[in-house]
Amino acid sequence: MWGKRKEHAPPQRGLGAFLDEGSEIEGKYTCSGTVMLDAKVRGEITSKDTLIIGEHGVVEARVLGVTVVVRGKLVGTIVATERIDLKGSARVTGDVEAPIITVDEGAHLDGRCRTTRKTPAEAPLAVVVPLKA
Repeated sequence: MWGKRKEHAPPQRGLGAFLDEGSEIEGKYTCSGTVMLDAKVRGEITSKDTLIIGEHGVVEARVLGVTVVVRGKLVGTIVATERIDLKGSARVTGDVEAPIITVDEGAHLDGRCRTTRKTPAEAPLAVVVPLKA
């Protein structure tokens, strides 16, 4: 009746999840795949792939992700391991940090912007000075 379950199905491409503007989340939200939030979210968001905050999205959170695209309103911090794209309709109040950060004309960023190295292997080595006894 339900059919056989595929054990090793290939990963799906495209939009993995969509939360519309009628949705509200408070707390921790963890996702993988491409996720679009047009919802109200408060708390912490961890994305293992691409996170898109839509034009109707209102987010008050700490956002951790690989690629983060903002088209709506975000109050909090964004840390991405690959890139952050602030589109023309974005309104961000808080700090952003990623190896690549783009800010389109019309976007608003009120906070600090920090570019980081892409991989930890590219970071300079720490110098350890032994203490004398």
